[in-house]
Amino acid sequence: MKWTTPLMAAALGLCLALPAAAEKLSLKELSRYLNSFETASGQFTQINDDGTISQGTILIKRPGKVRFEYQPPEDILVVSNGDTVGIIDGKSSEGTQAYPLNKTPLSIILARNVDFTRARMVTGHGSDGKSTTVRAQDPDNPDYGSIDLVFTGSPTQLRQWVINDSGGSRTTVILGALDTGVRLKNESFVIPGLKPGMVDR
Repeated sequence: MKWTTPLMAAALGLCLALPAAAEKLSLKELSRYLNSFETASGQFTQINDDGTISQGTILIKRPGKVRFEYQPPEDILVVSNGDTVGIIDGKSSEGTQAYPLNKTPLSIILARNVDFTRARMVTGHGSDGKSTTVRAQDPDNPDYGSIDLVFTGSPTQLRQWVINDSGGSRTTVILGALDTGVRLKNESFVIPGLKPGMVDR
């Protein structure tokens, strides 16, 4: 398991960044935090369902837009243009793969107005004394999967999320410090190779 050491290092780095003790953050406060910024950028570490680890840069422009730029040896770009998520794998001959954003759990935190107090959206809300974790889903389409969000307080910050997709796989994204209020070009959220009719709604 060659990934064990970096995985433990990433988890340890997250734990060291957490305060010694913290009260559970309210759903209202977590919604307020996500709605407090429109743009953000930072570094991320991704732990895939098979245990492999990737790193890169994330750009967020709410509502609906996000860009994951993966570092070598990966040759992958993931972009949401606000409506569609495109996956471009430079090592694949299949070209751009496109999916509706609203059928992915990531759409929950990219919404124009995040409201965790909405009925049936939050199915879990707890604290381990250091961080607050929320499990959220599309209340109208729970079969699309869910997302576990990990926050710390003083001040409130999003540290990590885990996407639990409809197929049963889990993808963890550990975030570095996010710079909010940054200026991002719209061109960063254009999906290369996207053509009309590629997305099955």
